Amino acid sequence: MSKTTAKTAETIENIEFPSFDASKATDQIRAFAEKGVEQSKEAYAKLKTGAEETQKVLESTYETAKTVSGDVSLKAIAALRANAEANFSHLEALVGAKTLSEVVELQTSFLRKRVEMAVEQAKEFQTVATKAVEDVSKPVKTAFEKAIKDVKAA
Repeated sequence: MSKTTAKTAETIENIEFPSFDASKATDQIRAFAEKGVEQSKEAYAKLKTGAEETQKVLESTYETAKTVSGDVSLKAIAALRANAEANFSHLEALVGAKTLSEVVELQTSFLRKRVEMAVEQAKEFQTVATKAVEDVSKPVKTAFEKAIKDVKAA
């Protein structure tokens, strides 16, 4: 044997390789898996809680929207009724007119009143619609703000 080969063989015999302990690796893998399962359970619990809260908010929003749509419908029916009554009253007045100047005066007065009524009804609808939007969006806005606060806290 040559000198280099003998030296290499001697060096190889003196080198210690780290031993692999399978039980330690198994314990580490088990701990890692258990931690992953625990984190998954926590994430699931948070997701479930969030979904339940979202369902409550949506149910509340639906009920509010239903109530508000009833208010808007009642306001629309009242406006339609007022318009129909004004139209019939005007028609009766026109039928009873004796001269052309009386018809022109009735028509002018009617149109002025109709414009004023339309402006008033538009204001009322705007008020009701604004309230409706605020009422419907309030639960969603509150839930969103809470979710953002929870995310910032986490």
